This record gives sequence, C-alpha cells and structure tokens, in this order.
Amino acid sequence: MYEQLNPPETGERIVFQDGEPIVPDNPIIPFIRGDGTGIDIWPAAQKVFDAAIQQAYGGKRQISWFKIYAGDEACEKYGTYQYLPADTLSAIKEYGVAIKGPLTTPIGGGIRSLNVALRQIHDLYACVRPCQYYAGTPSPHKYPEKLDVIIYRENTEDIYLGIEWRQGSEIGDRLIKILNEDLIPATPEHKNKQIPLDSGIGIKPISKKGSQRLVRRAIQHALRLPKAKQMVTLVHKGNIMKYTEGAFRDWGYEIATTEFREVCVTERESWILGNKEKNPALSTADNARLIEPGYDSLPPEKQGAINGEVEQVLANIWETHGQGQWQDKVMVNDRIADSIFQQIQTRPDEYSILATMNLNGDYLSDAAAAIVGGLGMGPGANIGDTCAIFEATHGTAPKYAGLDRVNPGSVILSGVMMLEFMGWQEAADLIKTGIGKAIAERQVTYDLARMMNPPVEPALKCSEFADAIIARMS
Repeated sequence: MYEQLNPPETGERIVFQDGEPIVPDNPIIPFIRGDGTGIDIWPAAQKVFDAAIQQAYGGKRQISWFKIYAGDEACEKYGTYQYLPADTLSAIKEYGVAIKGPLTTPIGGGIRSLNVALRQIHDLYACVRPCQYYAGTPSPHKYPEKLDVIIYRENTEDIYLGIEWRQGSEIGDRLIKILNEDLIPATPEHKNKQIPLDSGIGIKPISKKGSQRLVRRAIQHALRLPKAKQMVTLVHKGNIMKYTEGAFRDWGYEIATTEFREVCVTERESWILGNKEKNPALSTADNARLIEPGYDSLPPEKQGAINGEVEQVLANIWETHGQGQWQDKVMVNDRIADSIFQQIQTRPDEYSILATMNLNGDYLSDAAAAIVGGLGMGPGANIGDTCAIFEATHGTAPKYAGLDRVNPGSVILSGVMMLEFMGWQEAADLIKTGIGKAIAERQVTYDLARMMNPPVEPALKCSEFADAIIARMS
C-alpha cells in the first residue's frame, strides 16, 4: 500500500461519522516530526503525550505512533522536491487524525506552502486556534488573562486558494483587458473604475458552502462551552467587500437563524427582545429607534425596513426566545475586522469564539497569540469532516535545530487539542495542569525565561521542559 512506510502492527484506525471522530482505545496516529527544530520539539512532545495518557488511563488507552514524512525530511527519504509524498497523503486519509511539527516553505517543486496544501488536499476547512493565558507567561499586555478566545478560521478559500497572476503575465494582462473593457463598464456600480495596466491580479472567492460549514462548526463548539462563553462573533470587512466578506457575515447569520434557530439568538434580536421585555407597551417604531441610531433621520423606506425587522423578530421568536429565554442561547454577532484587532486588546473578555475568513483569521490568530505569550505557546488544528491535522503554529527556526533549546509548547498544546478532539479529556487536562504549574514555577525554556521579570537563569532545555511538565501533571 505504501512505497516507503510501515504502519504499526498494533492499533486501529480512527474513522469519522457525520463529521465527528470515532476513536478506539488504541488508535494509530500518524505524526510528521517537522523540519528545523522539529527534531527537538517532537520527541519532547511525544514524551509528554505518552506520559499523560499512561497516567490518565493506566494502560487502558494508548497511541500507536506512525511516522510519516513531509518537508525537508521527506526529500531526504523520497528524493528532491518530494516535499509531500503520496505515502503521507494516503496515511493521513486512512488514519483520520494526524499531528505535525513545523514545516519548511519549499523552494521549487510547485508547492507554495505545505501547510496550505495539506489543508486543501484533505479539505480541512476549519483552522482552530485557541488563545488562552497560562499564569506566569510573560506578555506585553497588562491583563493577558482576560483573553480566552477560540478562533475558527476558514481554511480553503479567500486569497489562500492561490489563484493569481504576476504583473506583466500574458493571462494577467488579458484578464485586466477583459475587466477594463467589458465587465467593469457593464456594472453600474463599477463603471467609472479601471484597473491599472501594470497590476498583478488575484482572485478572492468566498462561497456560501465554505462560509456556512465553518460557522456551523463554530456554533457547535460554542454549545459545548459554559453558558457565559456561548458566543460566536463573525469577523469580516463587509463594509468594503460587500459581496465576499459581507456575504460571509450574511451567510453566517442565515445558518444561525435557520439550522440553529432554537439555540441561537443574534445580537440585534436580543436588543429587540430586551427592549420589549423592559417595556411591554413599547411601540414598533420606538423599539426600532432603540436598535438603530439615527432612526429619525432615515428616509421613510429605511424606517419601514427596520420596523419590519422588529415586527418579524417579535412575531417569529418571542414565544421561544422572549421573556429572557434568549439569555440562555448562543449569541451570534459580528464585528468589522479592523475593529476586532483593537477590541481583543482593549475588551478581550467580551469575546469567546471568533469565526473568520482565511486572511483575517491568519492575522488575528497570530495577534491573539502574542497577547498570551507568542506563537511558542500557540496551538492549532485543521479540521474537516473526514480528517483532522493538529500542528505547531510557528516556523522551523533552523538555526536552533538540534540544540535542544526551543519551546515545545505549541506542538504540546496542539496535542492537547488532539486529545480533546478524541474525547480523551482526562489526559488533556493533565498536560494543561503540568504546563500551567511549570510556567507558574518559572520552569521554562529560554524564549519565556528571558521575558520574565527578573529573567530566569538558567533556562530549561526543550527536553527538560517536557520533564518539568510531566513531573507536575498530577
């Protein structure tokens, strides 16, 4: 079946049913060591995983690890430019859940990004990035503990689809000519615009299917959280890109108010219901004035539309959501992307799950990780309906490779996400306890040690940090 791989002789496959994993007690899980510092951080992480599983389940559960290859290590085994061999893709597809260290960006070979390729090949449409603070972790923010968010980033569309043409290319020039001469003039809202002839051109597709399956997973996750954290915020730049990012927002609200109608309420609906609860005699127009600033200065047709919105909400969901019932539902709201960058810093405790498109999510997840300690403490997962890959979120840092120096926290916390995804919460909790105690006791690697006040000397090695976590798991 495989050209150069030998699966473990013991263990069983993880299979998916209705988008959720069915996990045996002895799953086979493929792992990619990773390039650069992967040589250090993967052995440290695997040691932590195995110790937590043994401590949690006493041998009743265990993982059979299956080494597969990607990146530079794959080229060494399979040949030049074989960054992502067919063996690896087949193993991930067969066994369902995999975990990996950081991968290099290929030079040549036709793959722009191995991470992006893995997501697109396996249709891993949800990139999940939790950003949670561990006490004692150095942070540039005064109150980093207030940030506790989970970012759901759409993984397969937007500009990351990679459809673009360089400036001066034949196809790019032809496309600009068609747009300038035929398509733009035929569209009234664009007829006076022109694309400069010396432009590069990229395509930004945002689909209804892609948007709604991402928001669906975000809402399903919110339903598993404590009531106080059951909120999903749709992040977009729809005030400018109305038919892509604005559509993402609209499609998100659509699925919340149809498929999840019984368990969701939108922010505007909550205002309308709350106004009615405070004043049962409130007229439709007065309710509309409370939810729409500047209502009285709007033209009659816009006032009528807002009045209609108020009447429709009260008619459709008062019985199921009124009289305070909406307070026990998942709150779905939306925020402009540039605003949310500010608000996760100034009002972080007002947010729980952020659902974003690809590019916005890329920026936002790294910015949020910086607040709680940086990418060295940032886990990540790429999840689809038939497969999931958990990954370190930082780069390969090749100059530190083999020095046993770097922080393995990102891949360890990604493993925590993997264990939670598998339903092995007891083992996941042990690792989180161990990491929290190690950091609180200043038992950390150099990246955290140098930022502490006072700095920690000497810092732990990568392998020593793993040992410190294990020693503090109980």
